[in-house]
Amino acid sequence: MPCHILSTCRFPPAMREPWQGHSGAALPPRGCGSRRGAAGSHAELAGCKMSLSTTPAAGVAQAFFCLLLCVPWGSSCPPSCQCTERAGAKAVLCSSRHLEEIPKDIPRDAVFLKLDANSITRIPSNAFRHLSHLEELDLSRNAIEKIDRAAFKGVAAGLRTLDLSSNRIRSIPKEALLALNAKLRLANNPWHCECALQEVLWEARLDPDSVQDITCHTAPRQEYVGKPLLQVLDAGVNFCSVRQRTTDVAMFITMFGWFAMVIVYVICYVRHNRDDTCKHVDYLKSLPSPQGHAETTSTAL
Repeated sequence: MPCHILSTCRFPPAMREPWQGHSGAALPPRGCGSRRGAAGSHAELAGCKMSLSTTPAAGVAQAFFCLLLCVPWGSSCPPSCQCTERAGAKAVLCSSRHLEEIPKDIPRDAVFLKLDANSITRIPSNAFRHLSHLEELDLSRNAIEKIDRAAFKGVAAGLRTLDLSSNRIRSIPKEALLALNAKLRLANNPWHCECALQEVLWEARLDPDSVQDITCHTAPRQEYVGKPLLQVLDAGVNFCSVRQRTTDVAMFITMFGWFAMVIVYVICYVRHNRDDTCKHVDYLKSLPSPQGHAETTSTAL
């Protein structure tokens, strides 16, 4: 609702004069033209209908309060973007703006956010945490290479569509995507086909129209390179089982190494004790026997 509700505020005569129009009606201050939701408008209207005291100090304070109700707190639009409405919801359009990072001042009530065709390289943790109303997020045609595990924290529950196609993503933490209920578009990225990507393909909600365009740019075996991931998996390949076998081999080698170290330690310990025992025996042999000492004493007598 526009700030014409200020006209319902009953200002004292001394304060009403600066805002009087030619017709004598109270006019709002300039810049008060932002739209609000129904709840905010009712709150503003209730605040503005307060009776203003004719006392100058109290009147100034209450008029200032009415002015604050018209300030568009938290709804400003980033200077590099365009804010509009789509189906009664706020849409923030930041396409093709040469952005290198996600803007910090995106309105909290944004429902549609387009950041496509920019030069964004990374999605940091909590990048959209304050956008609790966000439903559609377009990050396609950027240069994104890294996505943090908590990149979409705070919007996972309400997000319906997430477009990450046509970027430079080789791998992505599965925790960043599996918590989402959104339909994902991951096509046209230089993917490294591995277990994490396979789990995303199995468990996430992928857009069926783009799943065939998720191809293996690199893979553990050269024969998979250039093929759609779905085709490779349909052929019976299981990247997670390959990783499990590799883990088992590594564990076996580690256990064998520890076992060998224990064997070597026992051998060294036995040899060391044997050498000490031999030295002790030789020392005892070098000592004169009691019988020989007795014979020597009797001869002297």
